[in-house]
Amino acid sequence: MENMMKGISQEFIRFIVVGIINTANYYVCYLCLHEIWDIGYMTAHIASFGFSFVISFFLNSYYTFKIKPTLAKFLQFPLTQLFNIAVSSIFVYLFVEHFLIDSTIAPILSIFITVPLTFIITGKILKK
Repeated sequence: MENMMKGISQEFIRFIVVGIINTANYYVCYLCLHEIWDIGYMTAHIASFGFSFVISFFLNSYYTFKIKPTLAKFLQFPLTQLFNIAVSSIFVYLFVEHFLIDSTIAPILSIFITVPLTFIITGKILKK
């Protein structure tokens, strides 16, 4: 049991590292497209999201979960992001409307719930 928990915690740490790398990839790509190449912000946002999404899939496959990526897993991977946005939106709403937490703090609090849940969902999809 202890080895299993250690393995999960190591995977979770790698998942967090990939999330940080992915955020940096997105933002650097966005700034390059929008500020340097003068591409509209929405086009830059969508292109950067797509680029970072693909990088995230491969980093999570090879580094986080140490599995071989497949086309089937790649096609299922967007479910993790849909799950993340849905659950985080629900928690932000609940925190602001029902718990009266400031709307600038609520998204940060939701991360503490959504990241572990997204980690579990991502692992289930990629480890199939």
